[in-house]
Order: sequence, then structure tokens, then C-alpha cells
Amino acid sequence: MEVDPLLAQAGIAHQVVAEAFLTASTPNENVDSPASWRAPDGKRWLIATGKASDRLIVYDGDTGATLRTVGGPGTALGQMQRPNGISVIDRYVLVVERDNHRVQMFQLPDFKPLLAFGAEDLKQPYGLWVRAQRDSYEVIVSDNYMSPQNEDVPPPLAELGQRFKRYQLRRVPGGWQARLMDTFGDTGEAGAIRVAESVFGDIEHDRLLLAEEDVATGTRLREYGLDGTYRGRDIGADLFKAQAEGMALYRCQGGAGYWIATDQFKDRSLFHVFDRATLAHLGAFAGKKTANTDGVWLDQSGDARFPKGVFYAVDDDQAVAAFDWREIARALALPACKPA
Repeated sequence: MEVDPLLAQAGIAHQVVAEAFLTASTPNENVDSPASWRAPDGKRWLIATGKASDRLIVYDGDTGATLRTVGGPGTALGQMQRPNGISVIDRYVLVVERDNHRVQMFQLPDFKPLLAFGAEDLKQPYGLWVRAQRDSYEVIVSDNYMSPQNEDVPPPLAELGQRFKRYQLRRVPGGWQARLMDTFGDTGEAGAIRVAESVFGDIEHDRLLLAEEDVATGTRLREYGLDGTYRGRDIGADLFKAQAEGMALYRCQGGAGYWIATDQFKDRSLFHVFDRATLAHLGAFAGKKTANTDGVWLDQSGDARFPKGVFYAVDDDQAVAAFDWREIARALALPACKPA
């Protein structure tokens, strides 16, 4: 029988950073991924996906108090089926729905559903990354389709060329329109993503980091260009011992900053920190409780509670933990930088 890897037995050097707060434990939600947004009144909202409840949970991003829920099971706009990946950009929330095989777009602050797209192309979507362009948004979605013969086995390498779908979202008269621009994924032994979920990009460094979650071949991060081409470099192949998961980026001026990437241990999650430019490993930290983390989110905006920003991480499918960036930087002796 497989035994879940435990941080307590892994022997990996790390610092312990106490959580600033944990939201209420709601196991029935099956919380997957968080994102945050600054409301018009200045308050920080923390929004998380509930895979089992088919809805979004909205918390106070500075205290963890539950504010409201959004959605419910179904296929209509405003309804969801197993939402997992989530991203916030400007005043929009984009949510991946694995079992509706689509991405849904909401407008904040009222969570007005605007558009659902991808159902014709996506088979088993999980994660996404969004960036603003001059007059549109680009959305990259990971699609973890598996072998038709066995849903627990990745397809042959030659069939992994569509692991990621790239869409363009554009405002049109009367609403929004989504268009599939291209698909990509390396099909070589070295660069293929066999088990896909988390994807995150860094525009200044023309870089996509993709989490390879396939433990059988070695879980790690792979570096692709924004054009979807494998760069021939992996990160953390000798570091990740459980499963590479959610990623976040702390951006500083001049292209400096820090990547945070999750190693999903069952007892306590480990968060590796890498230099933004060189991808050199700078250290790792864990919370006192936070475990089995899927999605993460980094909010660099400052306020009285979190002057230098806050890092959010899902705790064991049932809550969201918050970490004060100042405490992370202090624990790992990260040089201060001016946020970009």
C-alpha cells in the first residue's frame, strides 16, 4: 500500500512560520484554491473554491471571518460543478469547473456571472493563470485529461501536446467573448507534464512554471516560455518529496522577487522559496498547522493588518491559512525589495 509522505519524516531543512489566522474549518466544502481582491471600501476579500459544495466561499482577507457564499450546483451561469482553480484580475474572478469542463467569469463586487467558456475544448481542467493584455485577457488553463483506458494513468507522451489551452477574453458589444488561441504541451520524455494542475507565469522573465505532479517520474516544476515551449530546465527535482502543487510570485521592481511553490505533505505542507530571476532555492518554510495544501495565492497589497502583503494557503481541504509576508521574509532572511 502507498504511504502518504510526511514532512516530519522527510528530513528537509525548513523554518516554521506561525499562521496569522485560519478560517473556520468546513470539511464539507472540500476547499481547493484561494484568491483575493481589494473591495471598493478598501477591505480585502479572500475567495476560495469549494469542490464538494459547488460554490465559492468569501472571507474577510484580514481576519478570516466568513462573509458569504456564491453559487451552487448546476450548469447554468452562476452555478458550478466541482470548482477548483481560481484567479482574480482587476474586478473579475475566473473559476475553473472540472465537472462542467469550463471556466466561468464573474464580475466583482456582486459576483455577476458574465461568461462560461471552454466546454468544447476542455476535458478535465484544473488550474489557470490570467494576464492582462492591451485590450483583452489571456487565460492559460491546465487540462489533466487521462488515458481513456484508465483514468488513473496519464496518456502516452505523444498525446500530451494539448495539456494547456490558451484563451483570449475580449469585451464585445453586449458582453464578453472567449476564443481558443492555441494548445501546448511538450511531448518529450524530459519536458512533458504527465499530471497537470498548477500553472503560473512571470511576464518580465518570459516564463511559465508548470507543476509536474507525477510522483512516478519525479514531481517538480518545469520551466516553459510564455509561448508554451519547454525551456529544458526543471526546478526542485531534488527538493519536492511529496507532490509539487500551488505556486505564487512575489514581484519586486527591476525583475527581482520570489517564487513560492508548495510540496503537499499530508501532515504539514512545505513551501519552497526560489529567487525570481535565477530560480535558485532560497529556503523553505511550513506553518504550525497548515497541511495537504492544494491552491495558494499571494496578495502583495498592504494594509494595517498585512503591511507587506499576505500569503494564503489551503489547509487540508477544509480551511484557508494566512501568513504575514513579513514573517516569511524574516524567517528566511529574504532581502527587502520594493514591490513592483
